[in-house]
Amino acid sequence: MSIFQTLKDSIQSYLAPEQCEFIERAYEFAYSAHEGVTRVSGEPYITHPVAVAEILAEMKLDDEAIAAALLHDVIEDTEITYQEISDAFNPSVADLVEGVTKLDKVNFENREQAQAENIRKMLIAMSKDFRVMLIKLADRVHNMRTLDSLRLDKRQRIARETFEIFTPIADRLGLHHLKNELEKLAFKAQNSARYYVLQEAISKARGNRKDFIQSICNEISAKLDCISIDAKVIGREKHLYSLYQKMRKKGCQFHDVMDVYAFRIIVKDLDTCYRVLGQMHHLYQPKLEYFKDYIAIPKANSYQSLHTTLITQHGVNIEIQIRTEDMDAVAKQGIAAHWSYKEGKGNSKITAQLQTRNWFQGLSEQEADTSNSLVLLENIKQELGNNEIHVLTPQGKIIVLPAHATPVDFAYALHTKVGHRCISATVDKEFALLSDKLESGQTIKIITSDQPHPRADWLNFVATHKARNSIRQYLKQQPKEFTIPEGRRLLKQALNKTNLTEIQQDNIDKVIADHHLEDFNALLHEIGSGKLLSIVIARRLRGNADELTESELKQQNRQSAIKGTEDIMLSYANCCKPLPGDPIVAHTSPGKGLVVHIKQCHNVSGFENELDKYIPVEWDMNFMNQYEYSSDLNITMVNHKAGLAKLFNIIAKSNANVMNLQTTELPDHVYSINLTLTVINRIHLSRVMRQIKKLSNVKSVKRSNKKKFIREEH
Repeated sequence: MSIFQTLKDSIQSYLAPEQCEFIERAYEFAYSAHEGVTRVSGEPYITHPVAVAEILAEMKLDDEAIAAALLHDVIEDTEITYQEISDAFNPSVADLVEGVTKLDKVNFENREQAQAENIRKMLIAMSKDFRVMLIKLADRVHNMRTLDSLRLDKRQRIARETFEIFTPIADRLGLHHLKNELEKLAFKAQNSARYYVLQEAISKARGNRKDFIQSICNEISAKLDCISIDAKVIGREKHLYSLYQKMRKKGCQFHDVMDVYAFRIIVKDLDTCYRVLGQMHHLYQPKLEYFKDYIAIPKANSYQSLHTTLITQHGVNIEIQIRTEDMDAVAKQGIAAHWSYKEGKGNSKITAQLQTRNWFQGLSEQEADTSNSLVLLENIKQELGNNEIHVLTPQGKIIVLPAHATPVDFAYALHTKVGHRCISATVDKEFALLSDKLESGQTIKIITSDQPHPRADWLNFVATHKARNSIRQYLKQQPKEFTIPEGRRLLKQALNKTNLTEIQQDNIDKVIADHHLEDFNALLHEIGSGKLLSIVIARRLRGNADELTESELKQQNRQSAIKGTEDIMLSYANCCKPLPGDPIVAHTSPGKGLVVHIKQCHNVSGFENELDKYIPVEWDMNFMNQYEYSSDLNITMVNHKAGLAKLFNIIAKSNANVMNLQTTELPDHVYSINLTLTVINRIHLSRVMRQIKKLSNVKSVKRSNKKKFIREEH
């Protein structure tokens, strides 16, 4: 029982004896199920679920969650069934184990279309019970802690997956201690050379810093004691990965970011937070441009604190966070601090939990008709990012929206009925277009009509899943007497100066046949009800339905590198980063307009069978030398003196610029270097690659991207 003892001591500190007995019974069940099985490291397998349970016990989760953590691999790895766990414990524990089992079946390297359904199951499991994701995050943390026993390529794959999926989820749930540890461990696995160099530099700098931090803590405490404010003052070191991020973002050296010291002041109540802020601004000189009030405007994960940056008498920058004890608990434990499964609905702390649950429920519903799992996964990653804005109602209520949100998104965020009846909006008391992008701090007023009238063309620019789903649901219920005229109006608008009478009948017949429709009115109905996007259909009708061609007049007036995109927003996919000269295809995306991919990109694989979503497009070579594009290279080179300097010199002489650089140390003094360059077209990139290849210490040069969906070697 020695394996269980640490966990036992932990749960006994906050759970009732009968709950501890329940957990111990789960341990014995799991121990028996995994008996004789070992991990890659050689340890008994039971050590893994026990470690996962210990992480949850540190967060003081309930007995069901910890029991499920002990059992979380039983269904996946043994012959034991859901029903057996339900009978031995209870259905709630069995549901948690089943939920985590579904998550474990999500393989983010699997490019099969069936993966989309697994991802949806993951989001649905989260939205029903957060404990499922808390168990999965704890499972990922322990797996990352024990990653060294795996092969290098597998370590790096798992680290990449951790960065892309699990750290953003931990951040969205407010679990900053798990997020920070996952980032640190993933950074170590992905870039071990830089990790150890930075770790050693931090250790060397720690001695002198410790005395300075203590002296600042004493000064702050003395100042607050003078006015009888009871506060806890904590000086802390910045996390290793956050230091690395600052170095990369600012392009500075280690000693530049280590000159910033961080402190936390924890007080009893809200009013005292602002009193302390005033005292700190009196004690040290404030840098007001860095002040943030996350108490008045909390982050989406419910984080609240006052942030201020000050300059001490020694000329040293310090960062101070001021918060209450409750805010500190939320900052440390996020959604776990709001845990209330055994509490009544009157608990005010439930609010943040419900907000986050609603967010995940919406996420699970978005792109419900997306059959390409990788496109869906990219959309999820975008929503998991930190790109959000805070806007206000005229009454001062804060509404959190994703970046690129519009007044229509704002209207639907207020209420579905407000969105349906929205006809115009004012932004900071000035009239704005419904398609205008909102910015943080703006005050939005929605002007409504007596009757609802959502329009299908709103789907071209709305950014939130709630707005898209609400518009589609409304349009689906409308009769053809409404959708056909609306579809005709939208198609005429998308065709611009081309009249419907000028469209070749062969084109019309082919588009109708491709979508398995009866006639042209059926096509208009699909457009008017929001099932087909008018700009997609217009581009196919105006060309020859297979290739995009335009009149000479249009070509003369065009100011775009892609033919036929002069009237719509255009962006280039980060997954494959197309360059002029690459064969390309495009699809529409809310907030991004027309998104261009390389045809071989796995994110658009099978586009030939989904012509309602994809448009064949082509470069206008008259403009191929007028714009810059980013492209990724992977370079393998032997670590010689001044090797990087020579590499940068070659790139500069080739008229390309380095935007980003990451290195990974391989055996035998070999480094793998991932570069992001700006070039003007595919020919320019090939020329740069040929010049790099001439360097004696370079072993290989490949065009790549962060997902490795396409790879082209020269």
